[in-house]
Amino acid sequence: MAIISPFRGIRPKKELADKVAAKPYDVLNSKEARAEAAGNTYSFYHISKAEIDLPDSVDVHDEAVYKKAAENQQLFLENGVLIQDETPCYYIYALTWKGRTQTGLVCGSSVEDYNNNIIKKHEFTRPEKELDRINHITYTQCQSGVVFLAYRNVSAMDTLITNWKANHTPEYDFELNDGVRHTIWVVADAATVENITRIFAEQVPCTYIADGHHRAASAMRVSDAARKNNPNHTGKEEYNSFITTIFPADELAILDYNRVAKDLNGLTVDALISKLQADFEVQKVGAEIVKPAGLHEFGMYVDKNWYRLIAKPGSYTTDPIGVLDVSILQNNVLAKLLNINDPRTDKRIDFVGGIRGLGELVSRVDSGDMAIAFSLYPVTIQQLFDISDSGNVMPPKSTWFEPKLRDGLVMHSIK
Repeated sequence: MAIISPFRGIRPKKELADKVAAKPYDVLNSKEARAEAAGNTYSFYHISKAEIDLPDSVDVHDEAVYKKAAENQQLFLENGVLIQDETPCYYIYALTWKGRTQTGLVCGSSVEDYNNNIIKKHEFTRPEKELDRINHITYTQCQSGVVFLAYRNVSAMDTLITNWKANHTPEYDFELNDGVRHTIWVVADAATVENITRIFAEQVPCTYIADGHHRAASAMRVSDAARKNNPNHTGKEEYNSFITTIFPADELAILDYNRVAKDLNGLTVDALISKLQADFEVQKVGAEIVKPAGLHEFGMYVDKNWYRLIAKPGSYTTDPIGVLDVSILQNNVLAKLLNINDPRTDKRIDFVGGIRGLGELVSRVDSGDMAIAFSLYPVTIQQLFDISDSGNVMPPKSTWFEPKLRDGLVMHSIK
């Protein structure tokens, strides 16, 4: 069963929360972070992407960046921009966007659960990305990159969170310029905290990483090092858990993650369509954008025209990986026809998150930047669970979760 724990969160002074809140450190580059933080001395980018306070010539992975992050964090604490709760708390975090609300629980999740696969994964991690967060956590002694987890709904938690939201005033409640409303309640009541811990320990068999595999792996490695370096290790230290926000599955939405390719691998459009017919029913649509209506249906945009592709039975396997639309497209089109065999490394392919809309696919092709685009139906949360349960990993760039949690609203000290 899932082990979670409350912690003494480090978080913004109430009236500064909307100014502190920052996009996740890994969804924008240094130039974009500088632009977003311009004129805002409270922005959490000064901690999460501290290179914005250093000369452009400094490499983003230089030790100076991590030292600057720790220095800025200390200044935020000394100046009262950030405060730390007196007692261990849970935090209820609701995000509202486009008429839909999802509400999660901010908590500490057990490193042992991560190691024992109670926290299930579906993605490989890259050592260089892990090292960046390892260094950031080590220098700041704080976890600020929240790992986004999901779990199958438990009625007791659904009821508890609904009642708490209805009967308590939120600590933070603001909407940012991307249209996402962020509402957070602090749960400090000892009996409620104990009840939440018990519900997870008794009724939640496992949780699933939806987004944040590198953040989780980094926290685990920092914890492992701290354990080895502490001769008095007891297992109750703060470094034995890492900050997560856990959402019930029925409130989550996964957006499409689409593909664009630079060329047709020497094929003409007519030749490509002829070859596609071996594995797909191909329908020419014309100028109207094709947004797939269900699994195994794809849109293809090439030479100013949209086509609808429907995978034929027998063109894919029914195992948890083979049945994914990203796998069907990769195996039957990208690799087989366009000779793009490793989408992780091939420079001829790019990925477009669904948040950008399908018009972005048209723009990329019509501009001449790319030759062809494919729209996909989103992976379902059940597919994500099935793959995680099977011990497999998804192909790269399979899921896009929206809205995104903001960094800086709750942090976990590992000291």
